[in-house]
Amino acid sequence: MELQTELCELLDSALSLGGRGLRLKPESKLFGALPELDSVGVVSVLTALEDRFGIAVEDDEISADTFATMGSFVAFVAGKIDS
Repeated sequence: MELQTELCELLDSALSLGGRGLRLKPESKLFGALPELDSVGVVSVLTALEDRFGIAVEDDEISADTFATMGSFVAFVAGKIDS
């Protein structure tokens, strides 16, 4: 499965988006555009990432830029998986 698709499914599930996450494109805005992606939502997403991909995400690795768009989120996760 393509990483973009996997992450759309992960966001949809972790944030309870009811299918809206499945329609996200690389240019789709996340932080500030999805009300569900607040501080609690970020923690839910990070926990889901760690569980699904077996990666560890440190607090200092996360910024608003990470969740600016779906594309920036996919790039962040791809970098974590490859390291």
